[in-house]
Amino acid sequence: MIYLTRRERFSAAHRMYRVEWSDEKNSEVFGKCSNPNWHGHNYILFITVKGEPSGENGFVMNINVLKQIIKEKIIDKVDHKNLNMDVDFMKGKICTTETLAVSIWNELKSEIEKEGAILHCVKIEETENNSIEYYG
Repeated sequence: MIYLTRRERFSAAHRMYRVEWSDEKNSEVFGKCSNPNWHGHNYILFITVKGEPSGENGFVMNINVLKQIIKEKIIDKVDHKNLNMDVDFMKGKICTTETLAVSIWNELKSEIEKEGAILHCVKIEETENNSIEYYG
């Protein structure tokens, strides 16, 4: 089994909050991440796929195809956007990095499978100290 990882970067704003809670309750639970005026991160996204190399071309998956799928399905939608307000696959969700990782997985899984690979992991570095990994 071979594992292939593509790294991408994007910048985005978000707010972690529950609409039915008061600002005080949101602040108590989510801290400064519930700032009503939003806050942002320079995210680093790692998408890892796995599979057996093709006998025809030696690839688990063509990296240029993987790059294009990630760009069209994710980066074009999230880069320099408000994740809560601008991103279709995040609408109505609590905008944690955990939720973002699961949502990105759901956006990519079938497209990657069409190319004959298996989505193995979505990893997001939110800060140099905090990262999330989701394995489906």
